Amino acid sequence: QVQLVESGGGLVQAGGSLRLSCAASGRIFSSNTMGWYRQAPRKQRELVADMSSGGRPNYADSVKGRFTISRDNAKNTVYLQMNSLKPEDTAVYYCNVRVLGNVYWGQGTQVSVSS
Repeated sequence: QVQLVESGGGLVQAGGSLRLSCAASGRIFSSNTMGWYRQAPRKQRELVADMSSGGRPNYADSVKGRFTISRDNAKNTVYLQMNSLKPEDTAVYYCNVRVLGNVYWGQGTQVSVSS
């Protein structure tokens, strides 16, 4: 079992920045993929960014150039630095870990961007 604890959401004005963190504990093995998804009201959950333990990032087109995903493997923690935030980035952001064919989700953290 894997537990995920997220932090860092909040309210920010358009153009501002936020940094999300997600710490994983439990049966985390060295080979895994950690990332972030988001779900806006009345929309489906979508991938924002993820990164394998080998360090290759993958971004949604809508956030390329503005968001940066990184991870600290020693701490089993993944980060999402969000810059130049837009109102359309408003959503609940969920941490996601995929390991050994299993998928785990965090509880979600609200990000709200005002215009």
